[in-house]
Amino acid sequence: MTARYVLRRLGGTLALLFVLSVAVFALLQAAPGDPARTLLGPRNATPDALAAVRARHHLDQPFVVQYLRWAGDALRLDLGTSIRTGASVAATIGGRLALTGQLVGLGLAISLLLGVPGGVLAALRRYRTTDRVVQTTSLIALSTPAFAGGLVLVYVFSLMLGWFPAYGPGEGGDRLPHLVLPAVALALSVTAVLLKLTRAAVIRELDKEHVAFARARGVAERRILVHYVLRGALVPVLTGVGLVVAYLLAGTVMVEQVFALPGLGSLLVDSVTYRDVPLVQAEALLIAVLVCLAGLLTELAQPLVDPRLRPAPATPSRPTKERR
Repeated sequence: MTARYVLRRLGGTLALLFVLSVAVFALLQAAPGDPARTLLGPRNATPDALAAVRARHHLDQPFVVQYLRWAGDALRLDLGTSIRTGASVAATIGGRLALTGQLVGLGLAISLLLGVPGGVLAALRRYRTTDRVVQTTSLIALSTPAFAGGLVLVYVFSLMLGWFPAYGPGEGGDRLPHLVLPAVALALSVTAVLLKLTRAAVIRELDKEHVAFARARGVAERRILVHYVLRGALVPVLTGVGLVVAYLLAGTVMVEQVFALPGLGSLLVDSVTYRDVPLVQAEALLIAVLVCLAGLLTELAQPLVDPRLRPAPATPSRPTKERR
């Protein structure tokens, strides 16, 4: 993987982030009513107060100037002040980021541990009873909304069996038991997606000629599976993981509401409810950055996994001899 390839991918990600940041900033302009009244919140909107808010947020300046000021402050992690609480937006998000990160990380681990082996098993037993059972289970999981699955998990594993806490984030060493059910509810749909991607990729690799040739040479099935099939199927699975991270970040909104977790998802719901525009803008920008970073890491990891995807080195052209 050359430095040119990395720089090209990084440049594309930065360009995408620029477009998304413009769209996120435009949320303030698209809010119903006067942006100054929105930023002022429930307080009395006197002419002096509106003038002060417009001057503070530079709302009397062109859109481009406003955006450049906002983007410059965002690069310095100065995301403004919350309308509802008056606290720093960066500090408010930072206090909830760890919990959401732990929830998303645990949900991703569960989806990988269940989806990838399940897809491999379904592919090796394709068109048999095991394949049908696995695919039917994944279809049910894919069709179940996260909040509905969360309520079922609470009823079964908290109220009936008493294995896990029903709500709350827990503290210290008690954090993991509180996150198991929310992580499972968050991972249900994405596990089904990973399972189907893995199954399709493994079946495609099993039907290739080099696998048939390896079997004809008497290579052990385990070696064929590990060195031939799984290596070739890893690239589409990695692509699916990048999409899964984006879904997990979006799914925290509903899951955190169901399990009363004070993370970024519940903060986003409260911010939208109270029209706390600086918080909504900051969270939307943070989610966009995280999704773009996940996509960038996925693209950079693919050539490392599959050498066929590495860009070919540029060959210098030979000078042509002039005809006499």
